[in-house]
Amino acid sequence: MQTLSKQVLAHASRLPEGTPLAAKELLHLGTRAAVDQVLSRLVARGALLRAGRGIYVLPVESRFGARAPSAVKMVEGLANQRGETIVAHGAAAANALGLTTQVPMRAVYLTSGRSRQLKLGAQKIEFRHAPIWQLIFPGRAAGDVVRALAWLGPEQAGEAIRKLRSKLPVSELEEIASARARLPTWMAQEVSALVAHG
Repeated sequence: MQTLSKQVLAHASRLPEGTPLAAKELLHLGTRAAVDQVLSRLVARGALLRAGRGIYVLPVESRFGARAPSAVKMVEGLANQRGETIVAHGAAAANALGLTTQVPMRAVYLTSGRSRQLKLGAQKIEFRHAPIWQLIFPGRAAGDVVRALAWLGPEQAGEAIRKLRSKLPVSELEEIASARARLPTWMAQEVSALVAHG
């Protein structure tokens, strides 16, 4: 069993920081039962963190001791591993775009996968299943604008768009406008203003 533990930790240490580890990925090292048992032991020892059901991560060693990996890196790793689209929640997008000074207290992400919560040390990360239109343009300012507008709602969207028109490059504005057919009617109307007056 000791050698299997070492093999699992060696495999985990070769992954980028925050990359989730699942038992299914380790079946080349041993049977499912043996892998599950080793993962439980490694969590009990503190060598791995259990982020959620069947999801483990390697803590990051620093000169101050072990800490949980960055939530952003874990989210990226989870998206790559599961083939999900995972993007920042509209509140975080609105804050990043300077549309609100409210800083989200919790880490909330929108996902094409199922809604669930994971835990990284003391931090909880919430994943909320979202409609496809809220997941467009992942990793781009155009996508952040769509998510921020969805969070702000129809009442505040017009003012937000006026602020964004001077902040964003024309290419991003055109990108957002190109997605109008995929957006709710109220948002498509507001987004049309981006190019109409551009």
